[in-house]
Parts: sequence; structure tokens; C-alpha cells
Amino acid sequence: MEAKWLHDFIALSEQGSFSRAAESRFVTQPAFSRRIRSLENWLGVALVCRNRYPLELTPAGEAFLEQARQLLAQIYGIRSQLRLSQQQTPGLSLITQPALAVTFFPSWLHRLRPALGEGLVRLNTGHYHEAMEQFVAGAVDFLLCFADAGDAEALQRPDVERLQVGQDRLALVSVTCEQGKPRFQLDDNQPLPLLLYPKDAFLGALVQKECLPSLGERPWLPVCENALGEGLKAQLLQGEGVAFLPESLVRDELATGRVVVLEGARTLELNIELCRLGEPRSELAERFWHQSRLQTPAAS
Repeated sequence: MEAKWLHDFIALSEQGSFSRAAESRFVTQPAFSRRIRSLENWLGVALVCRNRYPLELTPAGEAFLEQARQLLAQIYGIRSQLRLSQQQTPGLSLITQPALAVTFFPSWLHRLRPALGEGLVRLNTGHYHEAMEQFVAGAVDFLLCFADAGDAEALQRPDVERLQVGQDRLALVSVTCEQGKPRFQLDDNQPLPLLLYPKDAFLGALVQKECLPSLGERPWLPVCENALGEGLKAQLLQGEGVAFLPESLVRDELATGRVVVLEGARTLELNIELCRLGEPRSELAERFWHQSRLQTPAAS
């Protein structure tokens, strides 16, 4: 069960059609339909008469509608109580993708810290869609993420502000041998062993769509999948294969020559964005946003 499914079902009952409800929830209609189906599968009953027009709820759907509203009211009531209990330790909260939590966030926060004083900064991590859901639900003050080249629909809202705060580059890298040359090269005849992100991960989707086609006719073989870039890096350093990684993740190894970028494969520029939803919830959050704006590449 996911809270967003309850929101979806209530929106469907209010809008009277899948298309209008999907638009109100800032998702595509196919994605919205899958979420309603997921809710029905979880409950074990049909909630919507799909062969009726205009749309009608089944008797089970009618009975569940008010219960869905009550469940959400209870969930958000509990959240409000918990947030109130934390007011004695004021601070701000962010959610970000695991890679950015390791490579970008520590040094970025260090630059911002003088303007923040001793304010508490809480950082949570989640994969792209999970982080997006928490942000849109208002569970955090800010979302820190790689910018979606397709412009994620959830961020295409008038109450969402987006600020570019950094850049990275996704590149195909290999460890080097004793002579300083890449252990694996693109012009070899043997299949190139690839360490990959899962296809449904944010960087994994980019690799599948933009990077792998650049290998052309060069044969390659997936040898491992790992959702964590740090995990792929560890296997890369053991010489198990090559990987498309953010260069910031292997910055030190690139500087020492232990790792090199393989020429000939496509590289992708990755913009890093800070997003906020609605008005700032605290004076500290407003200072954080203001200072982040001053630290942007354009401002500097």
C-alpha cells in the first residue's frame, strides 16, 4: 500500500475520468492507470467499472472511498504530530539520490555552512522516483537531484522552484594496468565487461538510452548490476569491468591515473538541481535557498 494510491483513487472519484485525474496528479494516464490497478490488486477487489461511461465506482469502490479519505487524514495527522515533536530541534530536511549524497552534498554543504550557522540539516536518500514522491508529498523541505532531461512531470508545477547548483559528467571509465593504459579498451575484440545500474534507476535509464548506443558495434557483456554507484566503483577498482559513472565518484582515482575515461564512448553532462515546493517552512530553509542561489555556477 502506498499513500499516493489513495490520493489517486480520491482524485479519480472527484474528476470522473482517468485522463483528468492523471492530469490533476501530474502523471501520465498510463502511469495513473497502473497505480489504480496496483491499489485494486493490493485490496483484492475492483474499485472502478471500466466498461461504463461516464466512469462509475463499483460498490466496493464506493464503500472504500470514505475509508480512503479517513486513512489519509489519519496519516497526515500523525505526521503533523511528529513534526511538532521535532520543533525543539529546528532544522531543515532534504532528500537526494544516493550518488549525490556521497559525491556532491558534503562539499556543497561545507560551502553553505557559514551562512547556516549551527542549524541542523537532515539528509535522507532515496532513488529518483522515491525521492520525487517524498518531495511532492511535502515530506521534506528540498529535493536535490540530477536534472531530468525529460523534465519530470512532478516538477512541472507552478509552486515548484528549481535552481541549478552544480554539474557532473557521466563517463565510461576503466582502471589502468601497470603501464598506465586502460585495462579494458573499446577497440578490443573481446566483449567489453560492463558494470551497470539497473534499467529502472535514473542513471541506468540514461545509460541505456544515451550511452550504450554510442558503443556501436563493439560487443559488450553485462557482468553485474548494482543500484549504488559506490558498489559499481568498488567492483570497477577490482578490475571486474568498466562502468558509466559520474566523474565526481572517481575524482581522486582520475587525478592519480588509477582510473581513466575511455575515449570514443559518449559522455553526458549532468546538471544538479535543488528544488523547493511552495513557501519556505522556516527561516533556516529560506536562508538555505538564498545562499544556494548565491553559490550557483551562474552566480559565481
